[in-house]
Amino acid sequence: MPHLPLLLALIFALLPVSPVQARQDPVPVKAEVSRFLEMQSRSLPGEVRVQVGEFGSDNALAPCVQLEAFLPAGARAWGRVSVGIRCLAPATWTAYVPAEVRVTGLYLTTTGPISAGQVLSPADVRRQAGELTAQVADVLTDPAQAIGHVARISLAGGRPLAASHLRLPPAVLQGQAVKVVSRGAGFQVANDGVALSSAADGQGAQVRLANGQVVRGIARNGNIVEITLP
Repeated sequence: MPHLPLLLALIFALLPVSPVQARQDPVPVKAEVSRFLEMQSRSLPGEVRVQVGEFGSDNALAPCVQLEAFLPAGARAWGRVSVGIRCLAPATWTAYVPAEVRVTGLYLTTTGPISAGQVLSPADVRRQAGELTAQVADVLTDPAQAIGHVARISLAGGRPLAASHLRLPPAVLQGQAVKVVSRGAGFQVANDGVALSSAADGQGAQVRLANGQVVRGIARNGNIVEITLP
């Protein structure tokens, strides 16, 4: 039969497409997730390693030519994370891919026991190398983030130091005499007052002036409250 090859080609062309052929190839999906996480983690401190989990080849999703990765609301490129992947064309669908972002770098630990209320000095902290993503999310990485701050709780020596463990020392104390400095365009006026609340440097504080007026300004170190006038 001289036309057998042509006949066979016609038969195969009319056969339904295999479901396997219609499924989304995992390779471009994982590549897009990897690219996205590498961009999201570019500014993280330390050495970053991104590992993308499996995306099943039996996914039953229509093949996509325009993929877009995203993070669910409230998620960040840190530790184990589920990354969203959506198809924009020619079909529309959304799926999720497990991944992990591991960051190795320096973080702060205590050199010895710290008492609640203690003001941390340079001798109280040191930097230690390790996996940052294995620590709490607010672990500190720079001594400047801890020195001069007050411990909220007692801490054992060698413990990783987190922002939640510390608070800024008060710049003004409730009941303390303060200087109220009011500044405006081309003028500055200073008044005496009494702080009605304690506040750290840069935080809001209320002050009662000598005439009984209550004003609000920004606490500054040195028992000063600044008020900026229009």
